[in-house]
Amino acid sequence: MGMSSICLKAGAAYRDITPPGSHFLFGYPYVERMSTGTHDPLLSSALYLGDGKNEVLFISNDVIYVSKESVARIRKAVSQKTGIPEHHVMIAATHTHSAPVTVEVAISANDPVVPRVDPEYLHFMEERTAAAAIEARGKAEPVEISFVRGDATGIGTNRHNPDDAKDMDLPVMVVRNLQKEFLGCLLVCSMHPTVLHEDSTLYSSDFPHYVRETLRQEFLGEKCTVVYFTGTAGDQSPRHVTKANTFNEARRIGKIVASSVIMKLSEPLSYSSCVPVYTAHELVDLPKRQFPEVEWALQNRDRAKIQYETLRKNSGIPQEIRTAEVNWFGAEELLYLSSLAQSGSLDSFYESSLPAEIMVIRVGEWAFVSWPGEIFAAYGLNLKKQFDTMALITCANGELQGYIPTEEAFEKGFYEAGNSFFDSGAGIIMLERSISLLKKTGR
Repeated sequence: MGMSSICLKAGAAYRDITPPGSHFLFGYPYVERMSTGTHDPLLSSALYLGDGKNEVLFISNDVIYVSKESVARIRKAVSQKTGIPEHHVMIAATHTHSAPVTVEVAISANDPVVPRVDPEYLHFMEERTAAAAIEARGKAEPVEISFVRGDATGIGTNRHNPDDAKDMDLPVMVVRNLQKEFLGCLLVCSMHPTVLHEDSTLYSSDFPHYVRETLRQEFLGEKCTVVYFTGTAGDQSPRHVTKANTFNEARRIGKIVASSVIMKLSEPLSYSSCVPVYTAHELVDLPKRQFPEVEWALQNRDRAKIQYETLRKNSGIPQEIRTAEVNWFGAEELLYLSSLAQSGSLDSFYESSLPAEIMVIRVGEWAFVSWPGEIFAAYGLNLKKQFDTMALITCANGELQGYIPTEEAFEKGFYEAGNSFFDSGAGIIMLERSISLLKKTGR
C-alpha cells in the first residue's frame, strides 16, 4: 500500500477527570453516598478522525450526564485551538452512577441528600475534556480502520422483563497506524453501567472500566485509547444477571464485553485507509409532557409504595423487589414533577435541555448517531432495521432530564416514564429526524 493512498488520519488521547477531593456520587435516589476514594480513574477519552476534508471528534466522559452548557464550552475551547467546527465534536457521558453531580436535575430538589453541581469540578472536567480532545487532534497520523460487531449477551437484559426488547450488539471501530499499532478503539454498549449500587463509595466507571482495561491489556496494547459509549440503555440493566453488586462482578461483566470484541478483532479483518468522513446535525424541539393532576399522582404514588412494601415482605425474588422499588421512586418523582408543572416551575429545566441535538458522524459505511437523554432500546432497534451499519450513542451533546421511554412504558407506569419530562412522542420525533439525517449523509 503506497503512502499516496493514505487519506485518513486519526489520533487519540485521554485525561483523568476524577475529582481531587470527596464528592457526592450521583445516580441512586435517597442515598447519601460521599466518595471515600478512587477504584479506577474517571476518564475523558477522545478519538479524532480526519479525511482531508472533514474532521470530527468523538469524546466520552465517565460522568452521569453532560449538560448542553458544558458541551458548548468544551466545543468552543476545542474549536479555538484546532479549527474543528464546534458541531463536529460529539461529547457523551458513559452514565456511570459512581461519579459527581454534573447537571442540575429537577427531581434532585425533591431528594434532600443530592447537592447542587460544584462549579469548580465542572470547570475541572471541562478543561481536561478539551485538553484530551486537543491532544488527540495534535497526535493525528495516517491510519487504517476496521469495523466489527461483537455480542454482549450475558451482561444484562431489559430490566422490566428479561424477555422484552434488548440490544446485545457491540459495534466497534478500531484504528491502527501504518506500523500496525492500535491507536484507538471506539465501541458502543447498550447497557446501564450499574453493577455497583448504593453501598459503593469509590469513584468508578463501573464495568466499562474493565472493558477498557481488558481490551488494552489483552489485545490492543497500553498505547491504545478505548472510547466507550453507552447506547440505548434506558431500559437495559445488569439487574437480572448480576450475582452481586461488587467490583468482582463488574469485572466479570466487563470481561464478557471485552472477550467478545477481542474474539472479533482476532479474526482476519479488512482495514481501509481511504475512508470518507461526513457529519450532520439537527436541533429539534420535543413535545413537553402534560403531567397528571397532583391528586392522581398522589394516589399513584401510594399504590406504588404499597406494591413495593407488599413484595418486600412476601417476595423472595430480589429483582422483583428492586423493580417495584424503582417504580415507587418513579411514582414519587412523578408526584413531585406534577406539583412543579402545576406551579410553572419546570420552564427553566426545559430551557436548559431544549432544543435537543441529533448528530450523525458517518465513517465510511458506518454511521454513529447521537441523542441526548436515556433512550429505550426499541428506538435503536428500529433504526437498525433500516440502517444495519449504525450505532446509536446516548447521553450525548446535552441531557433531557432523564429518560425518553416508549409509549408502552407510559401505559404500564414504568419507573422511567414516571420521571420523564417529555411526551411519549419525543422518541418518535428523534427517530424520524435521525432517519432523515442518515439518508442525508449516506453518500
